[in-house]
Amino acid sequence: MAEPRSPERLRHHFEVERELASRMRASSREERTELFKTLYGELFDRVPDHPRLTRRETPEESRRGVEKQLRLIRPHLGKDVTLLEIAPGDCRLGHAACEFCDRVIGVDISDQRASDDVSPENFELVVYDGYHLDLPEASVDIAFSYQFLEHLHPDDVDPHFEMIHRLLKPGGLYVFDTPHRYSGPHDVSRHFGDTLECFHFQEWTYREMRALARRHGFQKTWMHRSGRERRDPFENFANDAIEMAVGLLPKALRSRLASRLFQSVCLTAQKAE
Repeated sequence: MAEPRSPERLRHHFEVERELASRMRASSREERTELFKTLYGELFDRVPDHPRLTRRETPEESRRGVEKQLRLIRPHLGKDVTLLEIAPGDCRLGHAACEFCDRVIGVDISDQRASDDVSPENFELVVYDGYHLDLPEASVDIAFSYQFLEHLHPDDVDPHFEMIHRLLKPGGLYVFDTPHRYSGPHDVSRHFGDTLECFHFQEWTYREMRALARRHGFQKTWMHRSGRERRDPFENFANDAIEMAVGLLPKALRSRLASRLFQSVCLTAQKAE
């Protein structure tokens, strides 16, 4: 999609977000619990033409977005399943998933639902500080995050995976989608170079995310491609082999190929049973 803003306004957005991201990068864990509450508000105040504020989504676009995410988890939902969604935003996906689950829990640092929103009876939103989530161990069947992991401070990635692993039941699944590094940067940094300088603190490859999941006790991983799960070990091996080959190419060619092959890393990671 073409960028509707002028080069000057785009540069302003970049400079403000880079400044705020630098503040976050330099922060301690204790400082981040406060920054979480204020940083995006400051960004939107200083960048009133930010796409998050100006984009007008039609009901049909909204429906398609929810359906796209729901397809990633729908095969694992059931009337005895508890789903945990990380950073659910306006909670549209969680509300839709309630039809297929026993219980849906959304966890976020703020309540972003519309003031007149009415949640299903089996939906609960838990507002927390980004670190201390007071839910019982091994109480969740499926955890899900979409376009979230890239926003974590590098020091918070390991604690996040440790928390998800703790909350999942034996055999439980963590399904996540996050931008792929080879086709990035995927934030406003992309207009001004090849380095992540704004609110995407990290972007990963499939191989890197598989290794991260294994390090935190997830026994198996499999990818989602073309809208469905691909559990076949050969398909997953082939995907990672192609990714590795693309990663050896010169940057310009790698970016062109990756924009077709690797827009995001979409994986399911399974906890040992």
